[in-house]
Amino acid sequence: MAFEPVSFKGKKVLITGATGLVARPLVREYGKTATVYAMARYGRAEDRRSMEEMGAIPVAADLSDESTLPAVPEDVDYVINCAVARTGKFDVDFRANADGVGFLMARCRGAAAFLHVSSTAVYEHRGHEPRKESDPLGDNHRAMFPTYSLSKIAGERVAMFAARQFCLPTTIARLCVPYGDQGGWPYFHLMMMRAGAPVDVHPDRPNYYNLLHMDDCIEKIPRLLAAATPEATLTNFAGSPRVSIEEWCGYMGELTGLKPQYADNPQAFGSLSTDLTRMEELVGKTHVDWRAGIRRMIASLAPDLLKA
Repeated sequence: MAFEPVSFKGKKVLITGATGLVARPLVREYGKTATVYAMARYGRAEDRRSMEEMGAIPVAADLSDESTLPAVPEDVDYVINCAVARTGKFDVDFRANADGVGFLMARCRGAAAFLHVSSTAVYEHRGHEPRKESDPLGDNHRAMFPTYSLSKIAGERVAMFAARQFCLPTTIARLCVPYGDQGGWPYFHLMMMRAGAPVDVHPDRPNYYNLLHMDDCIEKIPRLLAAATPEATLTNFAGSPRVSIEEWCGYMGELTGLKPQYADNPQAFGSLSTDLTRMEELVGKTHVDWRAGIRRMIASLAPDLLKA
C-alpha cells in the first residue's frame, strides 16, 4: 500500500536548486498551498524576480559554501533538495553535492522530513538490465560529467549518515530522466534533430530509460516525504514505462516531420532503465503517458515544429 502524501497546506517548504529544471515547477505548484523558500545562488536578478512572481521567498545560499547557509530558515517543515553542481571540478562538486548535503541537513535537522534528490547516474553500467537499489554503483557519467556520478554517490552516503545522526526522517530518490513542459533530455534531442545533428547513442541498442514527467514528480514527492525514515529510505524515482532514446526520438519525428539521425558512440550513456518495484510499493505507479508528455513538451516549447 502506497504512502498517503504529506500535506503542504500551511507548511514551510524549503526547495533547493530552485531555478533548475526539476525544482522550478515544484516551487510553482507547492507555493499554491505552502510557504515556499526557494534556495539558489541567484547570480541573475531575473531568477529572483521569477521566484517572487510565483509567490516564493528567495533564499540566496550555496551548498558548496557552508558560510552562506545561515540564510536558510531553521524552522522549515519539509526540505526538497534538488541542488546539484556540475562544474567538472572535483573539489567544488564534492563540496556542493556531498558536504553541502550534510551541512543543509544539520541546518534543517528539526524538519518533519527531508527529501534528497539523487540520480540513477550512480549505477554501474550493466547493459539493458533494469537497476535495483541494491545493484552495484559506478562512475556512469564520467565521459560527459566527470564529477557527477561520484559526487552523487558521496552525497547519498552523507545523507544516510546525517539522517541517523540527527534522527531526521529522510528519503533518497534516484531520479531518472525528468522532463516536462519546461524541457528535459528529450527536448535537447529535439533541438539536435532540428539542427540536423546526430544524436549520440550507445552501440548496444536500444538505449532504455524511464522518462519521468514533472506532473508525476509533483504528485509523488509528498508521498516520498511521507515514506522518509531516520534510517533513510532509498528508492529509484522514475516513470513506470521503460522507453528508449530511439523510441522517443522516433515519436518526436512523427510529430514534427524531423528525421532523427544516430551516431554510435561507445562513450555515450548506455541503457539506464530502473527496477521500480520499491518505488511503486512506496508511492504507486506514475500516470502520465510518455507520448502525451512528449507532445505537451513540444507544444509548450516549440509549437511551430508540430505538424498540423
